[in-house]
Amino acid sequence: MFETTIAGSLPKPAWLAEPNMLWPPWKLAGDELAAAKRDATLLAIKQQEDAGIDIVCDGEQSRQHFVHGFLENVEGIDFGRRVEMGIRNNRYKAMVPTVTGPLRLRGRVHETEARLARAHTARRLKFTLPGPMTIIDTIADTHYGDRVALAMAFAELLNQEARALAGDGVDVIQFDEPAFNVYMDAVKQWGVAALERAAEGLACKTAVHICYGYGIKANIDWKGTLGSEWRQYEETFPVLANSRIDQVSLECRNSHVPMALMRLLAGKDVLVGVIDVATDRVETPEQVADTIAEALSFVPPERLFPCTNCGMAPMRREVAEAKLAALGAGAALARRRFAA
Repeated sequence: MFETTIAGSLPKPAWLAEPNMLWPPWKLAGDELAAAKRDATLLAIKQQEDAGIDIVCDGEQSRQHFVHGFLENVEGIDFGRRVEMGIRNNRYKAMVPTVTGPLRLRGRVHETEARLARAHTARRLKFTLPGPMTIIDTIADTHYGDRVALAMAFAELLNQEARALAGDGVDVIQFDEPAFNVYMDAVKQWGVAALERAAEGLACKTAVHICYGYGIKANIDWKGTLGSEWRQYEETFPVLANSRIDQVSLECRNSHVPMALMRLLAGKDVLVGVIDVATDRVETPEQVADTIAEALSFVPPERLFPCTNCGMAPMRREVAEAKLAALGAGAALARRRFAA
């Protein structure tokens, strides 16, 4: 019961990248950077194991950003042609590369990280990839000229890498789709279809992470405009319940998401966000266990996986470590409470 995992990212050590930033510049280059990424990956795994996390990941230590870490290995993208673009329906702006030609993988994207992680943990291993809709919301395009065609092109590439990751021994492949909380009509029209194309043919568990964003000011300000109830999930969950995706990761702790919306995911594993990434206040194990108890009114215990609301990449490292410990201890407390 209540096997724990995290949404994906953890803060990078200060010797690897600038701390407390969403797009942190690397502090090293060449072989030194590659070695530092490996060291940081092993440290992230150890931190999760020490905290009692059951399904671990690489903490996205080798990626500057969860989307662009994938794009760096895709032909047809010009990182020299960066343009300023509004992200998530202009919630915030970023300098993004441009699609200038047909998309294809240069080779494997995350083989090094996945095989390193697999070799250094006996626990189940999750690996995260950006979802097709979120990718096209984080890149400019001068070639395809059609958002759906561009998303499907990326879905094909994601599927190639996802199949290879499963071959590397990854147990869960998660596609991150925060854009699913922004473009609800598009989710129903083509977003879930693109997601399913990305996950096609995978024998391992598949998951989609849908959150309200990192704990950065632009996202916190946006949440303040959503009113007393955040009901975006009400539109997307029924579509996902009918999809071939196995698991759905969602935001819960300290949010205004009505917990009853989890009922719309009947038949799916639900990764319930019991750790708030938008505050430095560290949850107590009792608070984590209480959130799990509330969610049990809507999710069967065998399908409830305590998780973080979103990635913790921009967070202070000591805060993230304390929150990891609270997640592990809180789930253990919940198991004791409900073991009978």
